[in-house]
Amino acid sequence: MAADGFELNAFLPYRLNRAAEFVAVRFAAEYKARYQLTRPEWRTLAALGSSARAMTATEVGTHSAMHKTKVSRAVSALEERRWLKRSEDEDDRRLEHLELTRAGRLAYGELTGLASVYQAHLNELIGAGGLKALCAGLEAIERAIDRAEKRPSRK
Repeated sequence: MAADGFELNAFLPYRLNRAAEFVAVRFAAEYKARYQLTRPEWRTLAALGSSARAMTATEVGTHSAMHKTKVSRAVSALEERRWLKRSEDEDDRRLEHLELTRAGRLAYGELTGLASVYQAHLNELIGAGGLKALCAGLEAIERAIDRAEKRPSRK
């Protein structure tokens, strides 16, 4: 334990970030090598591919916890590849709806295949029970924080 009594390795935000980075870097190497995608591009592609409808850039950012400038750059890059198309909102011209093109859906399908293989590898590393417990814990954290943020503040 540190002299000040603070144990960094017991600090949940630090541990979550460290684990996320460790896991994400290895998968990022896969999609970067095969598709030359950046993390924000993968996350944008994944958000759009997993949605049953078109999304706005704001929705992509919320879904993937990315800052709007990262989303904007990723959208532009995916549009350059012709993996994404934009359409103007009929009621609010400031909004654009984003959806994958046929080529984008094909790439998403290939990448989710890679993701499934990587998920199976993680399952082998930590075991099905460990992965299930980890996912349950993460869901509990997300639900608790979501509930806490929806409560009115007490000032």
